[in-house]
Amino acid sequence: MARADRARSSTNDEIPFARRDSSQRLADLKLGSRVLVIVGIFLLFFVFGSQFFPFFSFKGSLRRYQAVPSNDGRLLGHFPYPEAAKENLIEIRPGLKVHVDTAEALKLMRTAAAAEGINLTFLSGYRSHSLQKEIFFDLKSVRNQTASERSKVSAPPGYSEHSTGYAIDLGDMARPETDFSVEFASTRAFKWLKKNAAKYHFILSFPPKNKQGVSYEPWHWRFEGTADALRQFEEARRAKNSF
Repeated sequence: MARADRARSSTNDEIPFARRDSSQRLADLKLGSRVLVIVGIFLLFFVFGSQFFPFFSFKGSLRRYQAVPSNDGRLLGHFPYPEAAKENLIEIRPGLKVHVDTAEALKLMRTAAAAEGINLTFLSGYRSHSLQKEIFFDLKSVRNQTASERSKVSAPPGYSEHSTGYAIDLGDMARPETDFSVEFASTRAFKWLKKNAAKYHFILSFPPKNKQGVSYEPWHWRFEGTADALRQFEEARRAKNSF
């Protein structure tokens, strides 16, 4: 080996390996850091995207329903309904409001039921479109349901009878475990309602095999005792099978 080559080799051997390889290692570290940053951003987007970026998020974008109203106005089996005017609502228990006309009929019906030993409970009444939106989309995501699946048990926002103030969910105080359940149909309260509710202008909105294709809801009743209520539910009464 030439003297000059031996000198360069000797000088190079005296430099620690870590220092001799520092440029390449630095480049590798930078590349690895970029990869980790990209992966981290993707994971954060996947986990929190539905909360902070609903338009682009997986839950907000891929699961958002794409259905359009049918020729008769129905969306996923439900008809559109306006929100009741605030001045037409009255509180019948803390946190639960209904249309003033509904309230009067409910009072008479509950009094009549109580006279026969039946204690009706008021479970849910008026819901704004914004509240219905939360119920429909949030629960759909939690339960991992498609919009079509969710619509069997809950209306999309703007399509719920509850928004009118004329709909009421009823229960049997003696059997609270049947609230919002098909099992409510086995209670004394339901049997009394089935026999007497029409006297107070209440009808069962979603009976078994109803024409809207909504799941059976023995607890869900609507008031049709005024001209305005009749107009709002006219399409539902005339509905043809959606299945």
